[in-house]
Amino acid sequence: MNDIRRTFLWVIFGFSMVLLWDQWQIYNGHKATFFPKPVAATADNAPANSTPAAAGALPVASNVAPAAGPAQVPGTAAAGMAPTTRERVEVTTDVLKLRFDTEGGTLLYSEFLKFGDLLDSKKPFVLLDESKARVYVAQTGLIGGPFASHKTPMKFTGERALKEGQNELVLQFESADVGGLKLVKTYTLTRGSYAIKVNHQVVNTGSAAASPQLYVQLVRDGNKPDGESAFYSTFTGPAVYTDAKKYQKIEFTDIEKGKAEFEKTGPQGYVAMVQHYFASAWVFPANTARENFARKVDTNLYSVGMITPFNEVAPGQTKALEATLFVGPQEEKMLEALAPGLELVKDYGWLTVLAKPLYWLLDRLFGFLQNWGWAIVALVFLLKLAFYWLNAKAYASMAKMKAINPKIMEMRERLKDNPQQMQQEMMRIYREEKVNPMGGCFPIMVQIPVFIALYWVLLSSVEMRNAPWIGWIQDLSAPDPYFILPVVMTLSTLLQTALNPAPPDPMQAKLMWFMPLIFSVMFFFFPAGLVLYWITNNILSIAQQWVINTRMGVPPQFNLPKFK
Repeated sequence: MNDIRRTFLWVIFGFSMVLLWDQWQIYNGHKATFFPKPVAATADNAPANSTPAAAGALPVASNVAPAAGPAQVPGTAAAGMAPTTRERVEVTTDVLKLRFDTEGGTLLYSEFLKFGDLLDSKKPFVLLDESKARVYVAQTGLIGGPFASHKTPMKFTGERALKEGQNELVLQFESADVGGLKLVKTYTLTRGSYAIKVNHQVVNTGSAAASPQLYVQLVRDGNKPDGESAFYSTFTGPAVYTDAKKYQKIEFTDIEKGKAEFEKTGPQGYVAMVQHYFASAWVFPANTARENFARKVDTNLYSVGMITPFNEVAPGQTKALEATLFVGPQEEKMLEALAPGLELVKDYGWLTVLAKPLYWLLDRLFGFLQNWGWAIVALVFLLKLAFYWLNAKAYASMAKMKAINPKIMEMRERLKDNPQQMQQEMMRIYREEKVNPMGGCFPIMVQIPVFIALYWVLLSSVEMRNAPWIGWIQDLSAPDPYFILPVVMTLSTLLQTALNPAPPDPMQAKLMWFMPLIFSVMFFFFPAGLVLYWITNNILSIAQQWVINTRMGVPPQFNLPKFK
């Protein structure tokens, strides 16, 4: 009976994985399950010489407070008012290479100098970009009147490189008088930081009071990032965080259909664009009134942002609003320090409550071992130690089942023509031998959420990118180039299967061998760090099962398959 239930659980697990995977791919806009075809960004979506956001990018706002409503076109400078000719300004710090556009002071390109590209580790990773292949930019401007926006020409002043011994790099973009207001954007980049302080200063040069509103937004195409695996999928898209509803992911497809649901207002929080390992986010200071928005801008182009009021600016008066733009890797400790809840862009899903302490422990182990591969091995060892007695009960139950298996097999053969009597006799044997058929399943089921949470920790942690383990494994976030780890994982899984009692039913016996093989195929395309974790878990499980069986007087036997 235990073998039947175990086989049944394997089947449920296997089919559940396939179905969940298939639905996840569809949920993320893929047409095929295993090899989805990416939707290429087109030149129409990203004109080479223009900013990608267009009419309809922002909600309308009144002159006093944010309000949802029809879209409006942000104001542009009138002819002849442009301070300078349009220029692409490239600046560099010790961790970032950025490119700004003097049209609106838009940030339209970012390289991470300490992170290699997924497809070519010798090249820096690019997140923000404006090209035929990718549209992903950060914009700000004013609404509530014909004021300066992300389409307004601006004059640039400032240095273009962080010099040796210099801690900050300050860039300034200043518009001409537009609608009686002048907008000055000041970006402050700090050594070693991916957080950029952005000060928006409004100067009323006219003769009448004005009540502009500041918008900040991230505009991105709806395509998946380059190089993403077809065998597992992570979330790509906008997110909104508020105190009321916490972290809220927004699917591009929901924006497309007008079904996006998220908290629209609040005094705290941020908006973000999220993808595997990296994110961008706009953060206002605490207790800043804001309206959150997410909408379709153009074909395959979406925006997420916030609007906040300057309130009334009198003639000759100057007012300023601060914001922080984060463009960087999802390093949990760094994100926690920047803003409450920002670390949630590193998405662990519904198992966050388990995943966060697991990451904390993994990080501490890395601090001691200075190798993420050995930290994974050590963490799995500690988890197996923590669950030692639960596993011991499971393996002891399996050992008892294995000991009485010959008696069960003989009885099944003897009563094969009388199923009802066979079932009664089987239950009698279990009672007499004091064996619980479910005793081997429950302790293992209890541990499954913990190991799924660890799976998400390893899959989500940017620290695994380009992190070596030993020898040929030089990147724990990439598949094993020689497939050595997947082969070892497959062999260890088959060894585990061979050590379990053989199911009396021939079809069940075949399934017990086919399911691990099918499951193992996926691991040939999984990151090496995930495969390492699974191998370590398998080896420790085999060792514990071997020891417990020997102690109980049930010598380990290899039950090889019989495919006839």
